[in-house]
Amino acid sequence: MYNSALVFNPSDGTSKRFSVPVVQELASQNLHSLPERYIRSEKERPNNSTPHQLDIPVIDMAMFSRDSDLCRQKELEKLGTACQQWGFFQAVNHGIPLSLMETMKANVREFIQLPLEEKLKYKIQEIEGYGQTFVASDDQILDWADVMSLTTLPPENRKMELWPTKPSDFRETVDQYALEIQKFGNTVLCLLSENAGLKPDHFINMCGKMIQYMRLNYYPPCPRPDLVLGISPHSDASAFTVLSQDDETVGLQICKDGEWVPVQPIPGALVINIGDMLEVISNGIYKSIEHRAVTNMDRDRISIAMFCSPSVETEVGPAPELIDELHPCQYRRFIRADYVKNLYSGKLEGKKKKIEFAKIML
Repeated sequence: MYNSALVFNPSDGTSKRFSVPVVQELASQNLHSLPERYIRSEKERPNNSTPHQLDIPVIDMAMFSRDSDLCRQKELEKLGTACQQWGFFQAVNHGIPLSLMETMKANVREFIQLPLEEKLKYKIQEIEGYGQTFVASDDQILDWADVMSLTTLPPENRKMELWPTKPSDFRETVDQYALEIQKFGNTVLCLLSENAGLKPDHFINMCGKMIQYMRLNYYPPCPRPDLVLGISPHSDASAFTVLSQDDETVGLQICKDGEWVPVQPIPGALVINIGDMLEVISNGIYKSIEHRAVTNMDRDRISIAMFCSPSVETEVGPAPELIDELHPCQYRRFIRADYVKNLYSGKLEGKKKKIEFAKIML
């Protein structure tokens, strides 16, 4: 019932492997008490007793193809505000076939239900495969989740030996889904560039060669959801992330003005959030926001996160057009590989630590 976790050091290619429990196997044992390695400190534990009245913004992507300039401009301003003040939004009418999204979710669930020995054929290597990343020690508090991570684009970067052959249409479905997310993501980048007063393709050009990375998350039911987290608080290392989640089970929470706000699922919608790289490129106009996942006592939950990022060779820095006397430069330029070294050198922990090295003290 044990799987692997790796801490990978991109600077020299070395890694350290740890054994971690398979949470799905733990959950099947009808535990009366949780292993200590999953129990959070008092200040880290989720508090779901206080109802929240806030909902993250919802953007109707169909508005951007309407003939009415007024409707389009209003939705563009709404999108800009969402990414400046929330760092998150839900996209409806996004154009990705719902049938493909449902097939993708069904494939994830079918993979999750395979015998453990079948899943362990794809045991994690470096940062890809079935297993955990961001586990830095044998005594670290663990997330209540099992994950599968794969590079999906460009195709030449794929490690096909880690792509499951069961279910039989898994590879084909992921390939189709990755291309749809790429097309949708380019649309979002163009809109955000336009909203910032730049040419639509400006952010796409600044990101250079894009890498797409998929993380399949499985959160089994937990007997004490008040003591654990499904995933630790963090901001994303991407330019932006596109998330498909279960339509009925709430799990994602974002940190808004110091409070944890649950993201209520909208059937068929996608959740998009700004990553650290786009915060840098936009010179802080758009914000990457800490978020986390909580668990449920009675229901499991899956999510499919697609991380879209500049390649490690790309030089990342603020767009010069967004710097002036009123908007001084907030970040120095850096090669993304330097950020990745910092990212994978330890546990998943907040936001500030990851991009502090690039912050210019004003």
